[in-house]
Amino acid sequence: MFPTRLDSSIAYDIAKAMMDGFNRHYQLFRTESARAKHRFETADWHGQQRAQRERIEFYDLRVMECSKRLEREFKAGEQSMDIWQQIKLHYIGLLVNHHQPELAETFFNSVTTKILHRSYFQNDFIFVRPAVSTEYIENDESQKRPTYRSYYPTRDTMRDVLVTMVRDFDLQRPFDNLEHYCGLVQEAMMSRLGDAKLRANFQIQVLTGLFFRNKGCYIVGKLINGFNEFPFALPILHTKKSAVVRVADDRNAAGDAAEDSHAQRSKLVIDAALFGEDDLLMLFSFARAYFMVDMEIPSAYVQFLRSMMPRKPRNEIYNALGLAKQGKTLFYRDLLAHQRHSTDKFRIAPGIKGMVMLVFDLPSFPYVFKVIKDYFPPQKETTREQIKGKYLLVKQHDRVGRMADTLEYSEVGFPRDRFDDELIAEIQKFAPSQLEISDRDGDGTVEVIIKHVYIERRMIPLNIYLQEAFDAGGANANDTSPAALRAREQIERGVVEYGNAIKDLVAANIFPGDMLWKNFGITRHGKVVFYDYDEIEYITDCKFRKVPAPRNEEDEMSGEVWYTVGPKDVFPETFGPFLLGNPAVRSIFMQRHADLLEASFWQAHKDRILAGHVHDVFPYDKEKRFKPPQG
Repeated sequence: MFPTRLDSSIAYDIAKAMMDGFNRHYQLFRTESARAKHRFETADWHGQQRAQRERIEFYDLRVMECSKRLEREFKAGEQSMDIWQQIKLHYIGLLVNHHQPELAETFFNSVTTKILHRSYFQNDFIFVRPAVSTEYIENDESQKRPTYRSYYPTRDTMRDVLVTMVRDFDLQRPFDNLEHYCGLVQEAMMSRLGDAKLRANFQIQVLTGLFFRNKGCYIVGKLINGFNEFPFALPILHTKKSAVVRVADDRNAAGDAAEDSHAQRSKLVIDAALFGEDDLLMLFSFARAYFMVDMEIPSAYVQFLRSMMPRKPRNEIYNALGLAKQGKTLFYRDLLAHQRHSTDKFRIAPGIKGMVMLVFDLPSFPYVFKVIKDYFPPQKETTREQIKGKYLLVKQHDRVGRMADTLEYSEVGFPRDRFDDELIAEIQKFAPSQLEISDRDGDGTVEVIIKHVYIERRMIPLNIYLQEAFDAGGANANDTSPAALRAREQIERGVVEYGNAIKDLVAANIFPGDMLWKNFGITRHGKVVFYDYDEIEYITDCKFRKVPAPRNEEDEMSGEVWYTVGPKDVFPETFGPFLLGNPAVRSIFMQRHADLLEASFWQAHKDRILAGHVHDVFPYDKEKRFKPPQG
């Protein structure tokens, strides 16, 4: 029950200090995001990757900083519950006219739960539901830089309007024949419109913030005609640099250096035109690194993007924008709402059980829950902290569309009556330290409390995906039924995508470690994604070797490894017996990805990464890329 009077001055001071802490956080977050434009313009790819990693840590640092200030200046943990009720009401007052109220509420929750004991942070003291609307927020930038701009072309002026639209982003790098590429975008847009009449509301709307990630930036918007909306994204990339001719005459060294620098300056091109919800869902996939976007009103960006991708949960859009804590808040609210409107029980996840992780799910909810076991078999030489370190590595790394993002939670409570008894027994057997069953809140409801859990999008395990195709006759060349033909296509698609996934990971400096099919999954778009991280390593930390030739017949006939093997040694030619037992799988794999069994393939990528090369990984099919002008 909230107080009817706000009579504590210290309550206001604490609320104001918390708001100051959040404002400092978002200012730093936004400043770092805005710098992505300069890094893109100057092709500072290593700086972009470093900034993406470091920005992830900003939130926790600011929460810790604010918590320490509140304890130091106000002894916040010693204040009465009446004071904390007033703190929340004062904070709500400070949210009025704020431009990021939903983020500020989440920051309040993070600081409050760090200061107060769990038995005190009940619904009265934190924001379980949003207190302030995020609809129609405007700011002082709205005239100069609104959330999105609108352009009003005709069929005849479309290309010129597109050129103006691109130039309005003021990228400080020249374009290579912008008119040509805008003409290609125009053709793509017109093909979507077909022969439809252009209605009175015909327009292009584009978000005013560019979306930066890796070596690209993206213009994101939608084409509107009558009742139809066509979401699109335009990737902008640097052209390849010109070759440099070195001159041996030292007398002109300074001039040559200047000429070399000029010769190496790349230009910008529009690389493709992505259209439709599916293309946008691939671009904003949970398996890719977070974007850097300069946003004053994030909720307006989320609303705009949700209109383009109605199937994508809001929590995943916030995640994609780099606002992972807000994504976690919304995900947890979605989970609680789903539990209130469903009756099925959490169960042991189907599939082959892992040696390191205990995995469970709720059949009606599209996510899986992963708990680190208390002990591992001898062949898994690892610890709980090492495994957490691997998951943090993935969180901070460029996931290139091939590693699932994870949400990490501590002390998560579930209703006991929603847990299958077999699942409880499994957790008690393999992860007893991570389980508590009690009425810890004292509200009469017995809960299952999981001490630490990772949550990921559910995918179809690749081994199950392939087995379903084998069961349908896909591996039987003599079966020509329609079902078997579809199954053969499924096998080929799965095996080819598996190899593509590994090659993308290699290019991103990731060695998966355990490459068994069960550790990869198929997304709803047919992409193969890796999700078992306890053995991953950087490619640059591994030593790729060929198996030495046997010294004698005894070596050749030995069932044991007779040569020395270091802790980071990898022998790619030994992958085959573990992965390619099925003849149909082996045939497809050897046609498309035989190079993965050669140490030279891995070593060549390692050498390129060590030389500073940053690989291009496109979040769209290469067939969509525009061709440069002829001549």
